[in-house]
Amino acid sequence: MTLRNSLVWFRRDLRIDDHAALHHALLSSHRVYAVFVFDSELLAGLPPDDRRVRFIHACVQELDNRLRELGAYLIVKHGRAVHEIPRLAAELDAESVFVNHDYEPQAIARDRAVADALRAAGRSLQSFKDQVIFEKDELRTLAGGPFSVFTPYKNAWLKRLRAEPEALLAFETRAHAAALAPAPAPARMRAEDALPTLSQLGFAPPAQPVEHAGSAGAAQVLAGFLERLGRYDRERDFPALDSTSRLSVHLRFGTLSVRQLVRTLAARAQDASAGGGDAVWLSELIWREFYMMILWRHPRVVAQSFKAAFDALRWDDGEHSHALFAAWCEGRTGYPLVDAAMAQLNRTGFMHNRLRMVSASFLTKDLGIDWRRGERYFALRLVDYELSSNNGGWQWAASTGCDAQPWFRIFNPVTQSRRFDPDGVFIRRWLPQLARLEGAAIHAPWLAKPAQLEEAGVVLGRDYPLPVVDHDEARERTLARFGILKQQ
Repeated sequence: MTLRNSLVWFRRDLRIDDHAALHHALLSSHRVYAVFVFDSELLAGLPPDDRRVRFIHACVQELDNRLRELGAYLIVKHGRAVHEIPRLAAELDAESVFVNHDYEPQAIARDRAVADALRAAGRSLQSFKDQVIFEKDELRTLAGGPFSVFTPYKNAWLKRLRAEPEALLAFETRAHAAALAPAPAPARMRAEDALPTLSQLGFAPPAQPVEHAGSAGAAQVLAGFLERLGRYDRERDFPALDSTSRLSVHLRFGTLSVRQLVRTLAARAQDASAGGGDAVWLSELIWREFYMMILWRHPRVVAQSFKAAFDALRWDDGEHSHALFAAWCEGRTGYPLVDAAMAQLNRTGFMHNRLRMVSASFLTKDLGIDWRRGERYFALRLVDYELSSNNGGWQWAASTGCDAQPWFRIFNPVTQSRRFDPDGVFIRRWLPQLARLEGAAIHAPWLAKPAQLEEAGVVLGRDYPLPVVDHDEARERTLARFGILKQQ
């Protein structure tokens, strides 16, 4: 049965092309409206200069522009989505609201509440898989249970894709765009349906335009990455190089389709343009889906260790621990690679993936601070913050998660610095006070000779801090902390 009116609710899928919910709405409806909600429940408590809100705002503006190119438009609301969506569906007499699945616990609860409200009014919520290739329990172990180790999951993912190549087919939307509700004349556009300014939302506008927002920005970033993808396997761990995809924020907010990315890799494999980097990057995309499956299957990991026994760990707390946490957040631990990583995060909202592991390991294994505190700080700062991946990465580094780094393997921040920033290029970029330090001194200034420090104009404790902890001593404390659990 064809619907008279339907409503597509855009959330973390801010694009038109290859969009599952939009595709199904267009095929099943005479008229399709589009809406985005700046959910006041999600915005509450965010700082006025929050980079994610700025990025989303720019993406929503671009989405509206794309729709207007097709003669349609985007309705934008600001309020609680659980109230705004049922109310708007009633105003538009939309028989059904179309969305794409979201796997985060808070989003699942929100969608359940919206579905209940719609059902009470004789309407429906229809949800579709869109942000992953395989979801939920689509991949199971030979015993029929869920995976908890990545490599078997990856093998099952690849095997299923070979058996079901149609999983990569694009969801056509533009060919059916005639069903989109036409944009009203500017004079008839209701103010309450227009895109509010950042100031109206309670946020400060950026000093400079947001770069690479929306689908057009995603296409530019992808094109640039494809030129260096062949080197990805060799260069991705070196933060001084422009070697990573920078697509995580676009996957997070759905300005491009993950199917498009995997189709691109498949096409490169067919024309022999693929290199070692293609397979490694595909593994990263599969890691993303693995962590989404873990979060959907085990929502308790938001606040608890995946390995329940590790909830008994006694993390350091108290006034001294709070001071160490502040030093870590502010990039003044005395370990240059860690501090440079935190400077990059605090100033840009981005952190290189290798450095996410190094800084997380340092907080949990060197400072002995609960991984949940670091996870929350990343959640506030990362523009590409993704609950499932952020949680999975932190639990991996803390050795409390599934398929985690073994607790007795502890990153040495100086060794990591020497290996992945051997010439100190990244450190000098983000810690200019150390820029004149030469050779190995850049990795461990406290080991530098007095003459080296003097020549570089560095006074430790004034220009750059002394280490807040001794790594070797901290390593022994961590081994003891985890070793107690082993004995129980």
